[in-house]
Amino acid sequence: MRKRKFLISLMTEENDYQLEQAHAAELAAAKLGVNAEILYAGNDAITQSTQILRAIQAEPDERPDAIVFEPVGGTALPQVAQAAITNGIGWALLNRDAPYIHEFRKTSKTPIFGVSSDQVEVGRISGRQCAALLPGGGSILYIQGPSNSDVSRERESGMHQSKPGNIHVSVLKGQWTEESARKAVTSWLGLSTSRKMKMDLVLAQNDAMAIGARNAFQAIPNEIERERWLALPFLGCDGVPKTGQAWIRSGLLKATIVIPPNTGLAMEMLVETLERNKPQPARAFTEAVSIPPIESLRPSK
Repeated sequence: MRKRKFLISLMTEENDYQLEQAHAAELAAAKLGVNAEILYAGNDAITQSTQILRAIQAEPDERPDAIVFEPVGGTALPQVAQAAITNGIGWALLNRDAPYIHEFRKTSKTPIFGVSSDQVEVGRISGRQCAALLPGGGSILYIQGPSNSDVSRERESGMHQSKPGNIHVSVLKGQWTEESARKAVTSWLGLSTSRKMKMDLVLAQNDAMAIGARNAFQAIPNEIERERWLALPFLGCDGVPKTGQAWIRSGLLKATIVIPPNTGLAMEMLVETLERNKPQPARAFTEAVSIPPIESLRPSK
């Protein structure tokens, strides 16, 4: 009997959370008895669209039974999703909501759903971490993901909902990678006004960018200035055991937020539908948690 084949389409190999997504997919494939082909799009939406369409348009016996997809761009590829569903290929969208999911579910028996963490709540946790570390208020340097990313926008929204009004935010943009944050902070430090600004904390929307920011400050030639920046608390997000959580233990990060990988859950849901015809919700959520717990971040009295 032919093993079911799943295509796992991820954003980039230069991000620890994406690598954790891939690892979770490999474990799930072994557990579920399916084949998983993992492709990375190099943070390029056109490449990702081309890769997925090539799989959909392959000969019938070469096509995947389902596609698990974490989008690079802002659209979540509705036309590509339509092509997959039309060809009877299941579709699981990761870390994004898309109106087309609800529309396609009305008319198609092919499984289509989303799996995500509540990204607004992830942002709220970040805001509560900042409040715990800065009980008297202050200023933070906030490093976001791309502007076209729902995850970035939702995390920012949640952060502003929960942070106190006496914490002021200066924003830089990254691309979810360590190197992108290093370049953004290095460019920012090149402005005549930046190095004179007093910041109390550095918050990045993922752990890789938090470390990229540290690397930029580490390169400041002036020792006093360099140590002033490196003495700040650095906060990230994703909490992958080998990176984010390890960086907390080593003191490089003060806190992170653990976002469980969701490729495995998506694959389990697809198998339940494809093999046992079990209905699935339009969107399922995993739970994010602060490490260390927020209460432990408050200054001791």
